[in-house]
Amino acid sequence: MRCLNVHQGQALRDLERAFKNFFTVPGRGFPKFKKKGKKDSLYLEGSIKILKGNYIKLPRIGIVKTYCILPSVPVKNVRISKRAGDWYISFKYDECQPRPLTKKRAIIGVDVGINALATCSDGTTYPNVKAYKQAKKRLTRYQRRVQKKEPGSKNRAKAVKKLAKTHKKIADIRADALHELTTWASFKPQHHSDRSMTM
Repeated sequence: MRCLNVHQGQALRDLERAFKNFFTVPGRGFPKFKKKGKKDSLYLEGSIKILKGNYIKLPRIGIVKTYCILPSVPVKNVRISKRAGDWYISFKYDECQPRPLTKKRAIIGVDVGINALATCSDGTTYPNVKAYKQAKKRLTRYQRRVQKKEPGSKNRAKAVKKLAKTHKKIADIRADALHELTTWASFKPQHHSDRSMTM
């Protein structure tokens, strides 16, 4: 039952943070209860151990195989979440060795947009990838299908699931493209100033 108690304790900490944001952060609304089936997540801490390769041992769940290779570090806690039918795990750990400071160089601004993936202050423009444009077309098509389905029907539930997967695919495509862009930019001999990074 320890695992369940830890999860409840984290839920109370999340609630406390939500109320603090409501009273201190302008524009934050009153905290709402999470609806079952929407943004489902689970918090765990305790005897968590990363095994060799892409396996992690979780309390009361057992050994779970992950898609990516995990670092061999002691884990403090994990949060398991569900997005568009797929499960994700994020974990917190202490980085043993601090990263060396990089030497500051010339500054360049990066503006992330919608029509273009990113535009730099030196005039360089990076267009959206082809897969992103194709996924946007599918998104429009699935949105129309959801609107035509009867609320509460199984067909609407199927259409909503496809729509959610398309939203996730678009977010993943943009995140991957931005990751490649920022990785490339980090090796350029400039110091970059990012703007409008929220997707």
